[in-house]
Amino acid sequence: MAHVKRFDHVGIPVADLDSATAFFVGLGLEVEGTGSVEGEFVETVCGIPGAHCEIAMLRPPNGGSRLELATFVTPDHVPGSPMAMANALGLRNVSFEVGDLQAAVDAVAADGYGLIGGIGEYENSVRMAYVRGPEGIIVSLFEQIG
Repeated sequence: MAHVKRFDHVGIPVADLDSATAFFVGLGLEVEGTGSVEGEFVETVCGIPGAHCEIAMLRPPNGGSRLELATFVTPDHVPGSPMAMANALGLRNVSFEVGDLQAAVDAVAADGYGLIGGIGEYENSVRMAYVRGPEGIIVSLFEQIG
């Protein structure tokens, strides 16, 4: 029996919700909503007593799966490794198709976010690059070609 009906969202905890939100909005995502969650529900789901989160839910302009950014007001966030590479265990990257890869890379570079490696091309069908976004988040950007 299939339990999954659809892919809904990816959630990423961040320390600076405003700057992380601005980064992804700069790539073209739209803010679907923001809010605060605390109390029994979030404590039960997260397994963290006293949990209180501020959340921004982002979506692509044409619909589809969403990106949830959350910062913990309480308890304090636990830092991960902001320099983790793509082979580190855990969430590997969040990936977005873009219309013009070079323009997207240039735009995030103008805001101080750089390539992890370079721009690669696979079998004349796709160009891809990993960018190190806010708080070390690896963002995969790809463009269909050919």
